[in-house]
Amino acid sequence: MKDEAKEIAQNSKSSFYYAFSLLEPEKREAMNAVYAFCRTTDDIVDETSEPDEIKYEKLRKWRIEFEKGLRGRSDYPLLNKLNQIITRFNIPIEPFFELIEGMEMDLQKKSYLSFDDLVQYCYRVASTVGLMCIEIFGYKNSSAKDYAVNLGIALQLTNIIRDVGKDIENDRIYLPKYDLDKFDYSIEDLRTKKYNDKFIQLMDFESKRAEFYFDKADNSLDFEDKPKMFPARAMQHIYERLLKKIRKANYDVFNNNIKVSSTEKIALSLGTWIKYNLVY
Repeated sequence: MKDEAKEIAQNSKSSFYYAFSLLEPEKREAMNAVYAFCRTTDDIVDETSEPDEIKYEKLRKWRIEFEKGLRGRSDYPLLNKLNQIITRFNIPIEPFFELIEGMEMDLQKKSYLSFDDLVQYCYRVASTVGLMCIEIFGYKNSSAKDYAVNLGIALQLTNIIRDVGKDIENDRIYLPKYDLDKFDYSIEDLRTKKYNDKFIQLMDFESKRAEFYFDKADNSLDFEDKPKMFPARAMQHIYERLLKKIRKANYDVFNNNIKVSSTEKIALSLGTWIKYNLVY
């Protein structure tokens, strides 16, 4: 019988997959299930060209199936298995519902006025995942929750910076309107992918925001919790490497496919595992 969660995780070859691949089997299985839920939820919104009304209905049905899964009665084996993981690791269920709400925001809102508005979105689509994962990793100090929240915001801001060109093609603008106005860079400039000094200054401003949340995450994590948090730290190092590459390309994300290679992801993940399991 094939393991659907494991298959989804392996096929993704995402930073997430490389970061948790060195966990012990029980925790890795749990992470596969959590990742598969998050990936499937995200794909409902992002992977098809269906009208938003249909996507919204699919999300509504997915939420119902998740609720049924919490009683072990979903039509989706993945969700029934996820219920076992939630019970085994005592994962709060609120982040799962908030993640679905974050995906709904992608269907309801195509742009954001202020950074405060954007932070709520980042929390729902990224910080929630961190709050699920830390229960699997294990921790002693409640500050680990602050780490998960701040790291999630940093990761999502980095994604937004990298994907600004692709997002505008899908009529999504995550850069806050106030920020665009601050640097006199218009929505029309964004639609035509105008790469100029104003865009560079805007993106530098956004990258400093991401750095702020990476630093805030660092300062949130207690020393004794670091060894168990090595998968999250690996994710952090991968995304910090990505942000550095974007900066090195002078923020020209319109004309460059900037990414961290699989080899780099493996090296960063392995290096982090060695550091936190052998040195600490």
